[in-house]
Amino acid sequence: MTRETLVLVYDGECPACHAYCQIVTINKTVGDLQLIDARENSDVMQEITSNGLDIDQGMVLKMGRQLYYGADAVHALALISSRSGLINRLNYHIFKSKNVSVFLYPILRFFRIVLLKVLGKTKINNLKIRDNTKF
Repeated sequence: MTRETLVLVYDGECPACHAYCQIVTINKTVGDLQLIDARENSDVMQEITSNGLDIDQGMVLKMGRQLYYGADAVHALALISSRSGLINRLNYHIFKSKNVSVFLYPILRFFRIVLLKVLGKTKINNLKIRDNTKF
């Protein structure tokens, strides 16, 4: 039986996103998690863009044909997480609630934007929005 590959697309130049993606693990019965840097050209980034999802505003989890974006992505990750290690257990307990995920995600995104602005990073701007390159 072939294990499903789940794909998590995130900003590889964001230290917070990178750390989160390196730490989060999913339950092995669910499948394998593949990490994709949104700054690299990939088929999944083309799919994200064709669906009108702004990767600068949220990470994307692809499970099968379904795309989970932003708060929905961290909520879905929490539900399928392995619960091994303190961070994964904490992630589960915080984001297992969809309402909490929807409340907290914009706050976390705000601090991410501040961090990237301080670091002088540019936006990915996958939707090619005019004059939308700086945080």
